Amino acid sequence: MTATPSEKGHEKESAARVGWRFDNTYARLPDTFFARAVPARVRAPEVVVVNAPLARDLGLDAAALRQTAAATLGGNALPEGAEPIAQAYAGHQFGHFTMLGDGRAVLLGEHVTPAGRRVDVALKGSGPTPFSRRGDGRAGLGPMLREYIISEAMSALGIPTTRSLAVIATGEPVYRESVLAGAVLTRIASSHLRVGTFQYAAARRDAALVRTLADYAIARHAPALADAGDAKYTEWLRAVIDGQAALVARWLHCGFIHGVMNTDNMSLACETIDYGPCAFMDTYAPATVFSSIDHQGRYAYANQPRIAHWNLTRFAETLLPLLHADEPQAIAAAEAALETFRSAFDGHWLSGMRKKLGLFNEEDADRALADALLASLEKEGADYTNTLRSLASDAPAVADGEWLERWRARLTRQAEPESAAKELIRASSPAIIPRNHRVEEALAAARDGDLDVMERLLAALATPYEDRPEHAAYREPPPSGASCGYQTFCGT
Repeated sequence: MTATPSEKGHEKESAARVGWRFDNTYARLPDTFFARAVPARVRAPEVVVVNAPLARDLGLDAAALRQTAAATLGGNALPEGAEPIAQAYAGHQFGHFTMLGDGRAVLLGEHVTPAGRRVDVALKGSGPTPFSRRGDGRAGLGPMLREYIISEAMSALGIPTTRSLAVIATGEPVYRESVLAGAVLTRIASSHLRVGTFQYAAARRDAALVRTLADYAIARHAPALADAGDAKYTEWLRAVIDGQAALVARWLHCGFIHGVMNTDNMSLACETIDYGPCAFMDTYAPATVFSSIDHQGRYAYANQPRIAHWNLTRFAETLLPLLHADEPQAIAAAEAALETFRSAFDGHWLSGMRKKLGLFNEEDADRALADALLASLEKEGADYTNTLRSLASDAPAVADGEWLERWRARLTRQAEPESAAKELIRASSPAIIPRNHRVEEALAAARDGDLDVMERLLAALATPYEDRPEHAAYREPPPSGASCGYQTFCGT
């Protein structure tokens, strides 16, 4: 690729050394969907953390990556084959529509693994782009390490997610409410296509543009539908609806609160994306909100399924011209697809809760049994993660004795022995989550130059379903009252 004027001054790092194999299909779309951009050069890039297991999963030489990461993933050099762009998208942010775009991220390109899997490689906090809207495009070390920790925890929990490949300190300050150390995070994603990407295309009132984007998305994420004619658009919409229903159900099973479920943060690859004001719930309380900017509780724990449906409705609206040439029939097709969300979500949620209760078969009363347990946890102010995990023990920590009797009677109405039920519970209810006080402890130490606390936390989070004695401390809830008033911030 011939370097654009904006790329002059950036060195090219050999792709062969690390194993990068770039094939940048998104950059071959009409340039309506992106703007050419390159990472800003930084003063003193230094590796904070490199995700060696993920590098190996991507077919990269982890040692070579670590040697080159400060330059290539910090912004001062470009991997050979990279074609950096900033993606255009829109979004409903807390319900208000805005034209957006990558204001502090640059997509280096798409790496194809030796197994043929295609992933986006993007730098977050890499400086201003044409979409920065007078922002500096930078990121602080703390928020980038938070994303690294939480996204890796999500992956280990089995929740579909973007991943973090590296965090590079820039040696430059970032000015927010206070002065922060600057950093750049490398995000790996199945793609960065979002509901907001389609909202951006639809806002231009060009059906051909929406069709081009939809054909690209289907070819990338649902290739089996590519030859299905115009029916593929409705079928893909249904597939995304089911994928998002499954994803949010998994969030709830683990007590995760995304914190900023704007439409620009809903991935059409059905992965969790954007780890700004996210956090995990300790005490079970459906109205829990951690985000400092979510003043009305729009994205509270229990509201996440409703918001997912709302976001998917906005997505369906962008596809109307593709669903049918007759608008009323297109609307009917969209509504029929959207009506499947509730049953899909309920099915995914109940299936997961059955596993957390050790149930192998199905009974009509299982939903009521699960709901009764959650009502008991809320009434008692019980720890969500530890209580559900305790069902695999000889002395479950459930205060409601009547519920325990119902549950034990339910276990007898299946062929599998109690030992198998306990194994199912342990495989479905984590012993360890990224507790907020532990995350904050790691971030505070990292800001002081001590990465050992974070490394120990990451080691514990890597095996969340195992009861390892050396990780026992990470199973403990926060000290009494420590989580009261806890807030998270988006870092922009």
